Formats: sequence, structure tokens, C-alpha cells
Amino acid sequence: MADSYIQELIAERIGGNQFGKSTVLYKFEKIKRAKNEAIKKFPDMEIIDMGVGEPDAMADNGVVETLNIEARKWENRNYADNGIDEFKEVAANYMEKVFNVSGIDGASEVVHAIGSKPALAMMAQAFINPGDVTIMTVPGYPIMGTMTSWLGGEVYNLELLGENNFLPDIDSIPEDVLKRAKLLYLNYPNNPTGASATKEFFEKVVKFAKENDIIVVHDAAYAALAFEGNKPFSFLSIEGAKEVGVEIHSLSKAFNMTGWRMAFVVGNELVVKAFAAVKDNNDSGQFKAIQKASMYALENPEITEKTALKYSRRHTMLVDVLNKIGFKAKKPKGSFYLYVAIPKGTKDGVTFDSAEDFSQFLIKEKLISTVPWDDAGAYVRFSVTFLADGEEEEKKVIDEIYRRLSDLNLVF
Repeated sequence: MADSYIQELIAERIGGNQFGKSTVLYKFEKIKRAKNEAIKKFPDMEIIDMGVGEPDAMADNGVVETLNIEARKWENRNYADNGIDEFKEVAANYMEKVFNVSGIDGASEVVHAIGSKPALAMMAQAFINPGDVTIMTVPGYPIMGTMTSWLGGEVYNLELLGENNFLPDIDSIPEDVLKRAKLLYLNYPNNPTGASATKEFFEKVVKFAKENDIIVVHDAAYAALAFEGNKPFSFLSIEGAKEVGVEIHSLSKAFNMTGWRMAFVVGNELVVKAFAAVKDNNDSGQFKAIQKASMYALENPEITEKTALKYSRRHTMLVDVLNKIGFKAKKPKGSFYLYVAIPKGTKDGVTFDSAEDFSQFLIKEKLISTVPWDDAGAYVRFSVTFLADGEEEEKKVIDEIYRRLSDLNLVF
């Protein structure tokens, strides 16, 4: 079919007159196709999906029941705009109760978002002009960087390397970049590495931001999922942090509420206000009944604690199995991700030149789905959100992973 005039009108930022014509397959599409191929090849073998970064459980019954009740109320039917006051106050209390961050003014220092993904996109809209720089980390979640580019800004990437405990080397940023930088994006516990930030690192970040007039945006999507005595840790708990930035908290991972689309931005009053102004021109707020149900979740952090125990248990088993096979896996302090360097190949002569090679091999030959990362070394990400009902089922899944992988005779 011939191109219509509409093809010439598509914005350059998403491809312009070449939009929809690319034959390049992106990472997750390749994974999807490999899964379909493997299912056809091994119809009697079940896929073990450790690639999906999404909780395997339903939201807590109390959250669901609160939604049921609140959705029936006449007063919750209309636009929520930038959020109901009650949610803001509960979010402020949650920050103090769970993260020991006191002094948050719910009225002026908290605003809800319809998930952290749009929050990150809108944060760039609030601050980036053409030529401005957003400092991002790779591997990582690219949304704020993508929007920065769309706005005519530039992205400067900092690699997350094992030798730095997967913390970015902010001292390596060139002076000319610092002069134009407005935003620094961080995410800890980190996706995909599972690494956690230290108090000392965040103290350094606060000092760095003040010296260079940079706003810190900390994506704390996994911050509440802490293991083995490690307490949930917030960037805003660092002295001076609220002077330089904000934190984005999501209910998706901590409360098994991915599809509910609920998050909040908290911290510096002016950053929150600027974000809220952009948000007000992008959406009309999340359904009030969902905000009320989210309040129930935030008031019951034991929901997250129970989930964290499950992920911790699964991590322990998975790390043990992978290390028996020859990987050098280390249990993270939080999140549901395990990030491991790939093997060189197999004793049978198969070689892996990239993480994508290895990930595709695992799917097609062993029906184990992972996510490859080749941004800063060759690693694959395992997610412990695989489907399993109870500890016995979890053990069966882990045992099956060991059985399938031990047959490969991997070379490291």
C-alpha cells in the first residue's frame, strides 16, 4: 500500500516518515518470538519465565475490598486531578513509618502519579529545554532519557559496573556536561542489577547535586523490598536530600499492584509543584477509589514485608543453584532481580558472544526466559517473580532450573 500524506506528518522524534518501517527487532520482541519458537519445539516442556519484571501475586484482599467499597461511592466518581488530600497525608506518614523520613508536608511535598513510568516522563517535561542534559545510568530504565531526547535535550549515560558495586561514577562526568545537566536519574535497589545504594553514596550524590545545581530524581520502585535485616532505605533520609530532589515511590512492586497504576512523587516542594503543573496538563488523576485502596496498602506495610520474605527465600535458592552450576551469583539486599555475568559457552562448543546470545539459547533450548543486558558488560537478569504457589512449588521450580541448566556443561 502506498504511503498516505500522514506518513510525512509523523514527528521526527518517533521516526518521522520512516515510522513503522523499521525491521529492527527490539529486545522484548525477540524474547517473545523465542518463547513462541521454543513452545512449538518442546510442546511437553513448561516455560520457566524469569524475565518478567512483574509480581506473581494478586493485590492484598484488603486493598481489593477497599476498592470494591470505594468504587460504589457517588463522591468518588469524578475527576481526581492532582490527587485527593487524604492520599497525600497517608503517603507522607508512610515515608516516616517505613523509611524514617520525617517532616514531609503531604499538602505541598507529595503528589500522586498514574504509575512511576509517566511520572518519569513528565519529570523531563517539567525541566528539560533543548540542549539540556539528563544524566542516566545504563543498564537501566530509559523513560526519562527517552523523553529528554524527544524534548530536544541530551542524555549522558553512566555505566553501572561490577567493580563499582553497580553504582555510577559521578566523578567521571565531564565539565561541559555538568554545566548543561539538569537532572540525574538514579534507581536503587536497581533494575536490572539488583544493587543497593549506600548511605555514603547518597551523601555524595547530595553534595554533587548542590555543587552542580542538578535535580536528583530517585526512582524508588523497589525500595520497600528489603531482605534479611536490611531496612527499606530512602534517598530522602539523607541530610539535605530534600533540598536537591525528589523520590518516586510505586505501589506496583511493593504491593503487587502493577495494573492499578499508582505511584507518588515526594520531596522538594518546588520540584513537586513543577511536576504537578505538567501532570495537570497530561492527565486528570487516578480514579479516587484506587487512591483510597492505595491508602489502605500504604497503611499496611506488613503486606510488603510478607512479599519481601517470599522474594528473599527465592533469591537464596536461586543463587545457590546458579553458583553450583558455575555462575558467580550474589544475593541482592532488595528487589526481585538477580543479575549475573554470562558464561563463555558450553563444553559442546557453543559460544556466547553476548548476553542476547545466551538468553536466546536458554529460551530456545531450555525454555528458561531471562532478560539480556549488553550495555555495560554481558549479563542476564533473572526475576524471582516466577509463578509458584507456596514454598514447595518454589522449590520444584528451582530444582527444575538446576536440572535444565546442569545439562548444558557451561564454561565460564
